[in-house]
Order: sequence, then C-alpha cells, then structure tokens
Amino acid sequence: MNICVFCSAYSLDDRYSAPAAEFARLLGEGGHTLVWGGSNAGLMGLLADEVKAAGGRLVGVMVEMLKHKGYVGADELVVTRDLAERKAELAARADAIVVLVGGMGTLDEVTEVVELKKHGMLDKPVVVLDTEGFYSGLRTQLERMDAEGFLPRPLTELITFADTPAEVFAQLKA
Repeated sequence: MNICVFCSAYSLDDRYSAPAAEFARLLGEGGHTLVWGGSNAGLMGLLADEVKAAGGRLVGVMVEMLKHKGYVGADELVVTRDLAERKAELAARADAIVVLVGGMGTLDEVTEVVELKKHGMLDKPVVVLDTEGFYSGLRTQLERMDAEGFLPRPLTELITFADTPAEVFAQLKA
C-alpha cells in the first residue's frame, strides 16, 4: 500500500517523535511505501530513516524551492512547481493518507483532503494519529460540524482518528 503521510518537518520532542518512529517501523515492516514530503528534515527525515531501515520504499514529493532538503536515500523523488501541485501529486500517489503531528502545512493538507472527500473527489482513507491529543481541537471542531449539519456525509466517512500507530494500521485494513 502507498501510504501518504502529512507531518512536521521540524525536530520534535520524543513524545511526538517516538510514536512517529513506531508508525514508520510498522509501515516499513508491512512492506508499504511511504509517500511523503521528501524532506530529510525533522519528523519527515525520521520517518524516512525508520521506513527505510524497516524495509519499506520511499517516494518523496517536494516543492522546487525546498529540493535542497531532499532525502538522499529516497527510491523516487518528485519535484513540483508549487504547493498545490505537490498536494495533488501526494494524493494521487496514495492509497491511504495518514496525518501525524504537524504545523500549518499539515493542517492545510488534512483539511484539503477532507474537503476533497466531502465532495467525492477523493476516495481514500484518511486517518489521524492523535498523539498526546494533539488533534483533539480539530476532532472537536469536525464533530461539531458533523452534529450541526455542516457536512454532507457522516464524519466517519471523511476522516478517522487513532490513538496508537497500531490502531492506524488496524483502521487502514478495515
């Protein structure tokens, strides 16, 4: 399975990096391909290192202006003109999308894929690994939108949340 991962390019505290590393090991051990931002920096670099060490394949998709931060050991590295093209390429190459902790870029990516799913323009599972309750605010907001009629489809058809890396893979298999 080609699993697109949205996450931070910053180095993070172990409470965030350890679950991300566990997720990456499970991805690699499962024989899956990591489709990610292609960076060697921060959590992105950690993911790539762990996936590669566990036997997985790496497909990076990065923006031209950041190609100097490209992961050297990637099996494939695609360079796009801009962020919009990058997001489209990431989604096109994925069988599933997993969201790990991240900043504004990650938030932009997850909201875009949920919007695409809402309109039937994307039909791939989207699972958020909610490490340390990092996305509890997003979950609360999405649940409110669902409860108050702002979503044309049930929230569980658009996105799900998992508390552990193993739970992410259980949801992807379901």
